[in-house]
Amino acid sequence: MAPSDADLARQALAGSQEAYRTLVARYASAAVNAAARLVGDRAMAEDLAQDAFVRAFTRLKTYDPDRRFSAWFFQVLHNVVVDYLRRRRLDMVSLDALQEGGYAGPPDATVASPAVDLERHALATALSAALLRIRVEYREAIVLRYQQDLSVEEIARALQLPEGTVKTYLHRGRKELAAILGALGWKP
Repeated sequence: MAPSDADLARQALAGSQEAYRTLVARYASAAVNAAARLVGDRAMAEDLAQDAFVRAFTRLKTYDPDRRFSAWFFQVLHNVVVDYLRRRRLDMVSLDALQEGGYAGPPDATVASPAVDLERHALATALSAALLRIRVEYREAIVLRYQQDLSVEEIARALQLPEGTVKTYLHRGRKELAAILGALGWKP
């Protein structure tokens, strides 16, 4: 049986480099993917994820083993990404300008054909591009909720926000995504 994240964190804190390598291996892909969704640049996301792991290692004593390691780590990653984004301001898209349009639901999952696969790929590409157009705060909440499967409570702790604010970010982010995708022709 594989050791838990909390056990690995304790071992790493006691000096086990192997335990920390195991934690990094468990979360490396998710960290890069989350950072890439937030900054829109895979190479930069890899650098930011690496910075987050270094920062997490230096601050491992602040991790509470009674909580999920992933939530704590994604808070560290959030701080690293926010630091980067503050240094490099992204263009924002006005919510008022994007109010027109609707939500594009996923295609019927029971139908398997090349045309459906192509449509799913096109939707995934459109969604990735749309994520880069919404406010960073909304994007981050959406990525943590739907890609990293964190609860609203865990996102609130990771982003150091009230739960109500996280819910608002998720709602507004979904609304902006629906408007962007609707304007691109993805209708519900």
